[in-house]
Amino acid sequence: MTTKENTSEVALLTSKLDEIVSLLAGSLPKPPVPVNFDEADAFVFHPSPFELAPVAKVNRVDISLLKGVDHSKKMLMENTSRFAKGFPANNVLLWGARGMGKSSLVKSAHAAINIEHGTSEGYRKLILIEIHREDIEALPALMNELRSAPYNFIIFCDDLSFDGDDTSYKSLKAALDGGIEGRPSNVLFYATSNRRHLLPRDMMENERSTAIHASEAVEEKVSLSDRFGLWIGFHKCNQDEYLDMIYGYTEHFNLKIDQEQLRAEALEWSTTRGARSGRVAWQFIQDLAGRLGQTLS
Repeated sequence: MTTKENTSEVALLTSKLDEIVSLLAGSLPKPPVPVNFDEADAFVFHPSPFELAPVAKVNRVDISLLKGVDHSKKMLMENTSRFAKGFPANNVLLWGARGMGKSSLVKSAHAAINIEHGTSEGYRKLILIEIHREDIEALPALMNELRSAPYNFIIFCDDLSFDGDDTSYKSLKAALDGGIEGRPSNVLFYATSNRRHLLPRDMMENERSTAIHASEAVEEKVSLSDRFGLWIGFHKCNQDEYLDMIYGYTEHFNLKIDQEQLRAEALEWSTTRGARSGRVAWQFIQDLAGRLGQTLS
């Protein structure tokens, strides 16, 4: 082999090695992006690369505007207040009827607690972190990252549920239990779901029919919701509760409309939607404000 050929092969080999090194480097986890928790009181979690993106303005309403969920509101506020003050509190599953303010209540309670206790001596700011359903497998890593931070955190997942062969619920179980270190004392996990057990009935029935010990298979699935110490149920509202929501919004935003006309239009709106809920009430208010040429601010 000539010197020229040898040099060419060495150059080719070096090029291939550089490609391999580049591929390996790209597969390595990237270090977390530094977070300034004084920048905001709410963040969105992105697992790859590991980042907590600040939210300049959270999409929420004043907690006083959430009508028809008084008992649920009281339970969540008490649990969140205890946690914010450094006392023991539970992970929370808010489950039940669609559009009844489950996620709105979490966001509004977070703001209300910070306002209530923000000036108290020694109070550690309560920070809300949203994690998307598809990123649940990264929850243990997120909790571990927050463990030593001098703040209290609520990690919030909206519309949490699991289907088919999805096994990421095991990551959630591990995170809620906390493993050998235990769950960080400065972190709680709040989730909303239309399902009390987070899993569809057909999935649970399939486990029962195919397992050697059917009861054990179903118990494995159901035990996920047991990791939430506090279950808060939401149910469909009646007509009076629906109208209370409408009246509360119109008064708060000072919408100029005759009371009888408001009632008739609100009821017609719910009839055409085939439902009464907080979401339907808010959609009516948005339509009403637009027709009146008024803003909701």
